[in-house]
Amino acid sequence: MNDMTCIIIGGGHAGLHALKAIKETTRGMANGRRIRFVLFDKLPGHVRKVLLFRPAVSGEEITVPWSHWAAEGVEFVQGTVTSIDSGEKQLTYTDAQEKEAQIRYDLLVVTVGSIVRRLDPAQGGIALTDPQSASDIRERWHANLRKAAGETNPEERKRLLSVVVAGAGISGIETSAELALAMREEAAAVGLNPSDTAVYLLNAQERLFLEAPQKVGRKLEQTLHECGVKVLHNCKAMREEAGVVTLSNGESLEVGLCIWTIGLIPNPALLRMGLPLTPEGQVLVDECYRVKGAPGVYSIGDCARIVDPRTGKADQMRCGEGVLQADRLGKIVMADLKGSPAPVHKSVPLDFYCIGLGENRGLVWGRKWGLTMMITGKPAWKFRKLAWDGGSMLR
Repeated sequence: MNDMTCIIIGGGHAGLHALKAIKETTRGMANGRRIRFVLFDKLPGHVRKVLLFRPAVSGEEITVPWSHWAAEGVEFVQGTVTSIDSGEKQLTYTDAQEKEAQIRYDLLVVTVGSIVRRLDPAQGGIALTDPQSASDIRERWHANLRKAAGETNPEERKRLLSVVVAGAGISGIETSAELALAMREEAAAVGLNPSDTAVYLLNAQERLFLEAPQKVGRKLEQTLHECGVKVLHNCKAMREEAGVVTLSNGESLEVGLCIWTIGLIPNPALLRMGLPLTPEGQVLVDECYRVKGAPGVYSIGDCARIVDPRTGKADQMRCGEGVLQADRLGKIVMADLKGSPAPVHKSVPLDFYCIGLGENRGLVWGRKWGLTMMITGKPAWKFRKLAWDGGSMLR
């Protein structure tokens, strides 16, 4: 019998875990046919997207070469998939040298995930979307602090030492905390008073972290305050122009930098692949993650609309849910290869959140069976680090 080819498009959290789950579940064989695994991604390595704030703050490298996950029977191809012909079971892609090529598949898993929402450039500021934008952010606030060290005008010095983080989801919270701590440290190094630095976190809601009880949001805000972050509630940034951020409440802030962290959208790369999509841009799949009208094609993670058939509840765009989907996908693929009934999707309540607030600072909150728990400080930081490393399969 001929070997089978299983292609995974996208090497984010869901893609890496899908590759591992299918490989382990099938054990490299299906009805006597060996499975060849190919992972496609447009980048030369896995970008630890949940750590985008790190290069913005410290310059930390968050791209891990594909060789880290090298294993027998797995190939990594740097390329951009441009179309999928589900009838012929063939995809077309452009490789790293801009050459077009085709490859056939027997099994295809689409895990291209999500991207950070981008704004119109006319709205100013810098959106924290990728390692390059993170590098630009770090360069900007470093340059501002150096300018402030030699600035004699107190108002201009205050502006240069101020940053707005627009968007108070977990990404915005973690970015603002680590940035505030880093700015204080750098200010001292260039002869400035660390307490003169200011990081404003703009929250469109009435309080932080609406998923948890009010006391958890208060604790989170208290820890942010200790880091040097001032949270402004019930307001959004509208635009940044010439160092002035206009707010939705009619007020404004003079700052040296505006950073946008305003949520995720399904990867627009899906639009050119020819798969059925929801109006929001997610892949349409059934309760077993099979793409509708495309035999042998599956999709999980942020890029797929995955609904629990019992409750009608859709999974959120979160790393943890994608990892759980990947584990189930391995069993589904094996069942489909055998021609036996496959397990169906079942939502798992993920009332468990880990938030990093700078080294040895953090907050973990969870709820199960009506009981809640909250962990703070160094233990919470360790939990968060385990979650970061586990999502990227680095432990």
